[in-house]
Amino acid sequence: MINADNGPENNTGRTQWIKRLVEFSVEHQVTVKLACYPPYHSKYNPVERVLGVLENYWNGDPLETVEKALGMAEGMTYKGVHPTATLIETAYPKRVRLTQKQMRPCQACLQPLTGLRKWFVTITAAAANLACSPVCP
Repeated sequence: MINADNGPENNTGRTQWIKRLVEFSVEHQVTVKLACYPPYHSKYNPVERVLGVLENYWNGDPLETVEKALGMAEGMTYKGVHPTATLIETAYPKRVRLTQKQMRPCQACLQPLTGLRKWFVTITAAAANLACSPVCP
């Protein structure tokens, strides 16, 4: 189960995101359930709660270096747990979209929940294997 904030990078209309989830399902032979929070419902998103705790912890202290930001993130606690903070420097290309034709096999793998079509979808390995042979383009 993946709880996504339904932002522009990880919603059910994001072609690269869906393609990668389908590929993940096929590669690991698992069912993926994608639950997207509706717009303006960040109060239900656990990440938003953690960010609120982090903002209180650093208390306006300037984050002048990456090391300071990572240290602050690792120094806070949320529900008694210290998080692990890692800097990811991999470039993530923007504005990369698959065409509708390229997306058809991936979209065939999506099983939307009735009434919540764009908010909750299931990707089963079996459906992904049938529709995406070997995997989406």
